[in-house]
Amino acid sequence: MGTSSQDDRYRDAAAEFGAALERLARAYEADPDRRRDLLQEIHLALWRSFGGFDDRCSLRTWVYRVAHNTAASYVIRRRRSRDGQWVGLDQVEETLGRDESPAIDRRERLGRLLTLIQRLAPLDRQVILAYLEGMDAAAIGEITGLSAGNVATKVHRIKNVLARGFAQGGCHA
Repeated sequence: MGTSSQDDRYRDAAAEFGAALERLARAYEADPDRRRDLLQEIHLALWRSFGGFDDRCSLRTWVYRVAHNTAASYVIRRRRSRDGQWVGLDQVEETLGRDESPAIDRRERLGRLLTLIQRLAPLDRQVILAYLEGMDAAAIGEITGLSAGNVATKVHRIKNVLARGFAQGGCHA
């Protein structure tokens, strides 16, 4: 694939999936400056990836695979450079139900959801974010390398954890 074709492919993908990539970066990184860095890394990785894109999967699957892999690598590098810890779903459940007023507006609820998602291990985060972008278990499996059944189980469990947290009025991570 020539550079102009690679550039064209990237421009088309960035135009079609740009908003989704911004949401993905927001879910992986809370700090606005670091989020911009992550988004830039995702776009660079995406552009580079089109040099080897051979249409064996859909453009959507390719874009999400590259973006999630880039974001997961970013999170791993960040974790190594600081003391932050990921938590498993069991630990997230333990943090639910702590001091929250039931009268919370939509923006605050979305912020709480993102905070909770950001604390998940990269694979769980990748699964739930792809699900929230409307992907089915088979497509998420293509991106993550998990079986569709395993993806469905993970999605179900993560959704239950999130639902219980909101029903209890909590979700502080």
